[in-house]
Amino acid sequence: MRQFPLPLIPGPVRVPAEVLAAREQDYPSPDVEPEFFELYARVQGQLQAIMGTAHAPAIALGEAMVVLWGAMKSVIAPGDRVLAISTGLFGEGFADMARGLGAEVCLVEFGDDEAADVNRIEDEVRRFRPRIVTAVHCETPSGVLNPVAEIGATLDRYDVELYLVDAVASIGGAPLLTDDARIDLCLLGSQKVLATPPDLGIVAVSPRAWAAIERRDYAGYDALLPFKSALAKGSFPYTHSWHAVAGMEAACRLLLDEGLDQSYARHERVAARCRARGRELGLELFPRDERAAAPTVTAFRVPEAIDWVELNRRFRAGGLVVGGNYGRLAGKNFRLGHMGTQADEALVDAALDVIAVVLSDRPVSV
Repeated sequence: MRQFPLPLIPGPVRVPAEVLAAREQDYPSPDVEPEFFELYARVQGQLQAIMGTAHAPAIALGEAMVVLWGAMKSVIAPGDRVLAISTGLFGEGFADMARGLGAEVCLVEFGDDEAADVNRIEDEVRRFRPRIVTAVHCETPSGVLNPVAEIGATLDRYDVELYLVDAVASIGGAPLLTDDARIDLCLLGSQKVLATPPDLGIVAVSPRAWAAIERRDYAGYDALLPFKSALAKGSFPYTHSWHAVAGMEAACRLLLDEGLDQSYARHERVAARCRARGRELGLELFPRDERAAAPTVTAFRVPEAIDWVELNRRFRAGGLVVGGNYGRLAGKNFRLGHMGTQADEALVDAALDVIAVVLSDRPVSV
């Protein structure tokens, strides 16, 4: 398999040696050993600190989509009114999933290159009176960071029961306090800022959300309800992975040892440098308003003089792999993921050096 010395896709990111080492031990079955339940509880505590919540999160086996679907199925019943906030493809995905579950959906759409407007959302909440509101913190296809905390602050005025937020590509790299933001179901994935393989989905669940989950009583493979009592009962709904949870403990320790404020500052510093150097090369930022740009991923428009397929071929010839796009953004922008282990100035500088050569039409050599 070809090795790329400059990996800058927006997740999964490069896994650090400490995490790999923690995962490589030969662990016994997690189903019967009390040490696994102790490990799981420790990791819950670490994640509470990282996510800014007083409530122990559920840690499910599977990529982050497992808790995205699990959260939706565990609280949405046919006929529920769901207001989905969209600044891109993932925000739209919430609306599609809710419709598929039989909900009545109001999709509040913004442009792919702009952040959500809190005042407009409040107007729509007042008009539609949803039971559930969904939002995406970092819309990775467009590099937009949405004001989910400010949105949450408005919801109690309108009797919104649940606020569900996808923070998969932001937590740990951008400030977000789950409880203070009034988020009832906050979704996190293992393969972004936490820099572990994509095999754990995490969701912080508020008491209000647990009550809704118990009423709904969804019993599928991805159901959240069994996780409420898993530690007390000493059993999970399926065989868990000691390797994955041990790796997550190591990853959380690395982040907490660095310090959350220091991590936020590192991500913001690297993102600002990435955007500045890109502009110097004549690249157009996506979104145009830098105030809406995420600290974990930067999107640039594909220059008009070259199509994405050729641009990507040249990047890869220079040892650089970045993220393309899909849907209506396919071929229109490309993305540099500077999150977790990739929030590194030297790595981003090396990537922009390759981009500079490619854009100058000079031959690329590694």
